[in-house]
Amino acid sequence: MASAASPPAGADRPRADRVRATPAALAAIARLRAEHEDVLFYLSGGCCDGSLPMCFADGDLVVGDLDVELGSVGGCPLFLDPRQLAVWQDTQVTLDVADGEPEGFSLPAGPGQHFVAQSRVCPSDELTPLLRGPRPRPAA
Repeated sequence: MASAASPPAGADRPRADRVRATPAALAAIARLRAEHEDVLFYLSGGCCDGSLPMCFADGDLVVGDLDVELGSVGGCPLFLDPRQLAVWQDTQVTLDVADGEPEGFSLPAGPGQHFVAQSRVCPSDELTPLLRGPRPRPAA
């Protein structure tokens, strides 16, 4: 008689979200969503693009087929440049807000404020699975 395969160790425990936000970041996201409806975040990690999370109104940045969605926060997805996956795959990201103007084309977190990412490395089996590619667009 064949025995049922055992689930992997830790498979029954809840996984931690890969992306979280501080109360200040959640308040900033709520303000931005009231103005722009939907926004998304993108971590490029490049020296020329900067390493801060960039915030865009939905539709202002085309998410590529190879981009990876780390998770979502405040109803907004956070995508990662695929070249950065090796660095961030075992990382939990917490969005926060800091003083100073945003980099590049990012929406501000508030007047004179920008978003920042704090990170914590943890085993990938403790984190929610990664999602790849662009999000499906709802039918108009």
